[in-house]
Amino acid sequence: MARRLFPLLCAGMLAAAPAGAADTAAAACQARSAALIEALAQGDYAHAGKDFSAAVAQALDAGRLRQVWEQLQLQAGRYQSHGAAEWRAVAGRELAVTRVNFAGSALDMLVGCGADGRIETFRFVPAERAEAAPAAPLALPAGAQERPLQVASPLGPLPGVLTLPAGRGPFPAVLLVAGSGPQDRDETVGPNKPFRDLAVGLAQAGIATLRYDKRSYAYGMRTATDSRVTVDDEVTDDALAALKLLAAQPGVDARRVFVLGHSLGGLMAPRIVQRAPRAAGAILLAAPERFGIATLERQVRYIGQSGGAPQVALDAQLKSLAAARQAIDAADPAQPPAGRFAHAPASYWLSLRDYDAVETAKSLRAPLLVLQGEADYQVIPAEGLERWRAAFAGDPRVRVRAYPGLSHLFMPAGRPPGPGDLERPGHVDPAVIRDIAAWVAAQPPR
Repeated sequence: MARRLFPLLCAGMLAAAPAGAADTAAAACQARSAALIEALAQGDYAHAGKDFSAAVAQALDAGRLRQVWEQLQLQAGRYQSHGAAEWRAVAGRELAVTRVNFAGSALDMLVGCGADGRIETFRFVPAERAEAAPAAPLALPAGAQERPLQVASPLGPLPGVLTLPAGRGPFPAVLLVAGSGPQDRDETVGPNKPFRDLAVGLAQAGIATLRYDKRSYAYGMRTATDSRVTVDDEVTDDALAALKLLAAQPGVDARRVFVLGHSLGGLMAPRIVQRAPRAAGAILLAAPERFGIATLERQVRYIGQSGGAPQVALDAQLKSLAAARQAIDAADPAQPPAGRFAHAPASYWLSLRDYDAVETAKSLRAPLLVLQGEADYQVIPAEGLERWRAAFAGDPRVRVRAYPGLSHLFMPAGRPPGPGDLERPGHVDPAVIRDIAAWVAAQPPR
C-alpha cells in the first residue's frame, strides 16, 4: 500500500514559546530528543518514551517503540551511531533534528515539543529529506481555479480543495481517495504530491477534482488511539461524504462524478461506488484485490532482503507479523481480541478480512478503469492486476492497463524497485493522466 518509507509516528502542532523563553525551550527539547535516541540505541524501550506527551505515550508504548525501531533497521540496516541534536526549522516548524546512521542509509530523527516541554512530534525521515525541496509543483492551467472545501466527518471537518478547469462547465469531476496511513490532500509521499499532479493534469483536460486530508491526518492522535477503528472509518465513510459534497458544487456535472482511489483507496473504491449508486464509475490505481497482514509480511520480506537488513531483525519482524496474522485469522468479530496487531487494532484487520475488491466490483453496474505500474513493489501485479484482468476478461465496462517501469506512485521506478522510489522527486507520468482523462470523457452520464 501507499505507506511512507519511514512511518510518521506521531505529529502534533508545536505551541509558540515567548521570545525570551525560546532558547530555553529549544535546549530542553534537544535534551529530551537526545535521551530518546540514546534509549532506543540501547534497546531501553521502557524509558525511551519517558518524555512523551500523554497522547503520544498512549500511541507509542514500549512494545510499539520496539516494533518501530526494529522496522527501521529492517528498512535502513543495522543501527550504527547518531550525532547531536540540532535545533532548526523543517518545513516551517522548529524541531530538534538528530542524524542517525544505519548500515544502509542515514535518517534524520525529528522531534518537536509542546509548551509543557513534552514530546508531541516524533518521526524519522531520510536524511536528505529534512531540508530537501519537493519536486517542482506543476502549474495550474490558465483560467483554472482552486477553491477550499471542508468534508464533514464524525471527528470534525476535513480540509480539502476543489480544482475547477477553465470555463463555465458543468464539468465531469473525480474524487481522489488516498492510500493507507495519515495522508494529506495531495497524498504527499516524500517529496512527491501525486494527487496534486492528478488535479492539475485533469484540470488541463477539462475535469474537476476534489481532494481532502484523511481523517487519520487531520485527527492523527484520535484515530491512532481508537481501539475500534475500521477501514470504513479510515476511508469509505469520508469518501462518501466527499462524493456527495463534490456532486453538489456549482460547475460540477452531478451525473458524471467518478471515484479515483489509489492503493488502499483503490481497494475500497468498489465499496464506495456500491454505496453511492449515483457515482458514474471508478478508477483504481495500484489497487490490490485484498489487503491484510499477509500483504505486510510480503512487503517487509522484500524490503528486508533487498536492503540487506540484519537477518535477526528481519526474522523477528516476520515472526511478529505471522503471529498477528494468525491471531486475526482466528478472531471472532463479535469478540475481537484486545491490543494491537501490526500497528492496528483487531477491529481494523477484521473489517478487511472478508472484503474482496474484485468480488465487490463484479456486483457493480458502473464502469471501471484499473491501472497498475509494472514496477510497483508494494502492490505487485500478481496481487492485483492479474486477478482484475482474469475476472473481467471480455467485459466491455472494465478496462485494465499496465505501465512498464512505473512505481506505486506511477512515477519512474528504480532498478530494482524499492522504497527509494517513493523518495525520488518526480511527477505522475503524463500518459497515466491522459488515459484517465480520455476514459472519463468517454463515459456517459449516470
